[in-house]
Amino acid sequence: MSISRRQAMQSMALSASALSGCASLATQDPIFDAHCHIIDHRFPVIANQGYIPPHFPLDQYLKETKPLGVVSGAIVSGSFHGFDQTYLQATLKALGPQWVGVTQIPNSISDQEILELTRIGVKALRFNLFRGRIDDVKDIVSLANRVHAIGGWHAEIYADAASLAPHVGALSKLSQIVIDHLGMTQNGLPVLLDLVDAGAKVKATGFGRVDVDIPRALEKITLRNSKALIFGTDIPSTRAQRAFAPSDIELIKKVLGPSLSRQVLWSNAMALYRLNKGALKA
Repeated sequence: MSISRRQAMQSMALSASALSGCASLATQDPIFDAHCHIIDHRFPVIANQGYIPPHFPLDQYLKETKPLGVVSGAIVSGSFHGFDQTYLQATLKALGPQWVGVTQIPNSISDQEILELTRIGVKALRFNLFRGRIDDVKDIVSLANRVHAIGGWHAEIYADAASLAPHVGALSKLSQIVIDHLGMTQNGLPVLLDLVDAGAKVKATGFGRVDVDIPRALEKITLRNSKALIFGTDIPSTRAQRAFAPSDIELIKKVLGPSLSRQVLWSNAMALYRLNKGALKA
């Protein structure tokens, strides 16, 4: 790289103020937001580790992201949603078929309930090991295989990737896994790369919550597999040290260049979530 990592990060932080209203980004290629949360207090919201997130409804999310060029994405259930599906049903109905759901379910869920969630646009099952349920890896694999067989879902895992080191072999046998937030820690990066080698996708999300050399991680992951990274805003960035900023998108573009960044911001996620590319102008 011609610039240092620190210079890149400083440049991106300074550029945020220049992106007033995000108007300059709106003229760019469309963006798939592969990781965002809707927190609508009209629906059940539960405390997690004593924390209840503030109200963040769909209209507020759209107000923040439309200027960025976000036209499609994945609504992700957080720990504070528990196993509630009512908010997700309402949100996906309002957004339409270019949006998908990533949800949490109990092991006791019926096959019919999985099919009903598939019908409304759910494409993945999330295991929140960082702040949520603690599953035996055998249980994770069993439930992930079940929802894939019934609904075609893949598995998404929120964890410090370092903690997954003993389980790379078992997780790699799943049809598809996605690791959230660049695997969270620098110590987890070698494990994350092992998973990428085995076919895992990685969310370039939550830059304000990770302890990772972000530019270096982006480079290493794309060198292993140019189709592995997918971008998400992580909005509204609950409990993150720093909320998402438009400069996060600019950092991806600066580090990866136009061709790779377009894959990360759009086409990799469209392929992962099996959306019809003809439905939107890419």
